[in-house]
Amino acid sequence: MLPELAPTPQNSLISANSDTEAVLVWLAEYAQRPATLRSYRKEAERFLLWLGSRQQGLANVKREDVHDYRRFLAHPHPAEQWIGPAVPRSHPQWRPLTGPLSASSIEHAFTILGGLYSYLNHAGHLNGNPFRLHKSPRQRRTVENGRFFDADCWAHICHTLQTLPANSPRQLAHRERAIWAFSLLYYSGARRSEASAARMGDIHQKRGNWWWRVHGKTGTGDIPVSPPLLAALQRYRQHLGLSPLPGSQEDTPLLCRLADGRGAQQGISDKALYLLIKEILRRAAEQAPDTMRPSLQQASTHWLRHTAATHQLDAGISLLMVSQNLRHGSIQTTRRYLHSEDDARHAAMQNLPAISTGNEKMKSD
Repeated sequence: MLPELAPTPQNSLISANSDTEAVLVWLAEYAQRPATLRSYRKEAERFLLWLGSRQQGLANVKREDVHDYRRFLAHPHPAEQWIGPAVPRSHPQWRPLTGPLSASSIEHAFTILGGLYSYLNHAGHLNGNPFRLHKSPRQRRTVENGRFFDADCWAHICHTLQTLPANSPRQLAHRERAIWAFSLLYYSGARRSEASAARMGDIHQKRGNWWWRVHGKTGTGDIPVSPPLLAALQRYRQHLGLSPLPGSQEDTPLLCRLADGRGAQQGISDKALYLLIKEILRRAAEQAPDTMRPSLQQASTHWLRHTAATHQLDAGISLLMVSQNLRHGSIQTTRRYLHSEDDARHAAMQNLPAISTGNEKMKSD
């Protein structure tokens, strides 16, 4: 049982008489951003459960407790209480964690919890923010850390997709959906939450060109549908028994569950899409060269977004256009994927003359 907060302060701008109620008010601010809501809810629930195990509430968390929580996320214990398989929240085997969190994931959790405390402070509900006493250096969660597939690795993934078994109707359906999922995320650079929530009718024509209207975390925007992406869409629709191109009001999910013969197509969930991508990457890793295997084993769905940005820039698409395609808030975010700039800077440094040491004449003699 979680400890209850004191009655709502008179100057509070929210009505909440417990930690849970206060967190729910905060989460309600993100009701129109489903992906953000899921992420914030997961981190808040995990923190409240941890506080409950210590008989603490949000109001009496000190900086020392924050350090304790960091150590806990890096080494959860007891494991049987906190660690379990990646299953739905309602599953009896669900646990708050699937394993220890990486340093970057812990920083992400702390950023979210710092935002929670900031909100409740501004609302006059709490005083102080133990997560903001020390600001961690901003980590560049980018392809600088290798979070993208180079040309050889991407070719290997494509080969894995094309050679998936198709010896039964279900295997065929799985293969076609996997090919479409990878095509969609790679050619569009979309987030998996955007893909899982999309409908066929979101793909539309404008002035003779095809576009995908994406409803994402940064709002609504249009992504160009390239000829390869359009061809992949037509292949997937043919497999589903649909017309080659979608209608303007078509409500069929852009990514469907495997057919069970029980009526209209149902959309794939965000988590199911994540597991689908991870399964294919696991298959690819099993047949990959030793130098390629570690990247495939640690890769996630978001690597496809990084790969899309990197390959678009390498293909000569302008920085501004790639930024628009990925719907980045700042062009500087997109610049992180421009490896060619770093390569050019490195190459330019090779032209500097060497400092004479006096040994050159000796060698020539």
